[in-house]
Amino acid sequence: MPAAFLYTVVAAFGLIIGSFLNVCIYRLPRGQSVVWPASRCTSCGRRLSWYENIPVLSYVALGGACRTCRSAISPVYPAVELATAAVFVVLYAHFGPTPLLASRLVFACAMIVLFVIDLRHRILPNVITVGGIAVGFAFSLALPPGWTASLIGIVAGGGSLLLIAEVYRLVRHEEGLGLGDVKMLGLIGAFLGWKLMLLTLVLASLLGSVVGIAMIAAGKGGMKYALPFGTFLATAALVAAVAGDAIIAWYLGFY
Repeated sequence: MPAAFLYTVVAAFGLIIGSFLNVCIYRLPRGQSVVWPASRCTSCGRRLSWYENIPVLSYVALGGACRTCRSAISPVYPAVELATAAVFVVLYAHFGPTPLLASRLVFACAMIVLFVIDLRHRILPNVITVGGIAVGFAFSLALPPGWTASLIGIVAGGGSLLLIAEVYRLVRHEEGLGLGDVKMLGLIGAFLGWKLMLLTLVLASLLGSVVGIAMIAAGKGGMKYALPFGTFLATAALVAAVAGDAIIAWYLGFY
């Protein structure tokens, strides 16, 4: 089949999955089921018709507002759908129609959900982090990075952040990192293995430092401002999943 057609199909599939991820992002922090009831307006509670659930197109057609109560619909919804489609296309271009692609698509979905939830609510739901550790390790039994690297990634990922959090608590006498971040890094280690997990931690720390310094310079936060580290971990993990091996090879080339 023509490559353009395949990429269009992958993008469309990403839009559909992105629509479901929006449900997860809204409902999981509220302790609600992601499968029932059907999608409703978050303001008036009216059940949405099928044509109001078409990814991106419905948002544009409705003018970004509910058809009944005219309450504004958050632009985060189409943004998540478009971002998911873009990530799916990038992963397909990198891994092709291989079994590893399935693992990386599941991983990407988890990262997108955790990115937005942590950014909005400063929480990382166990159903994604702990459940993701089990799913990632199960994939590793038959796919890269292999179960040994995955197991080391889980232990080292969770253990390294737990150690950092404990040292910070002992030195500063306050909490610096939540257990959600610890479990999330274990999830990343389960899917990507210990090498790419360590790269993710380094990239996320650098990104967090840059953002933190920029916010301080702009007068929008202080040294104790709580940054959503899970959001930085998700961003770094997606980069590592695609370009991690190349980044590591480039770095080792200096030695």
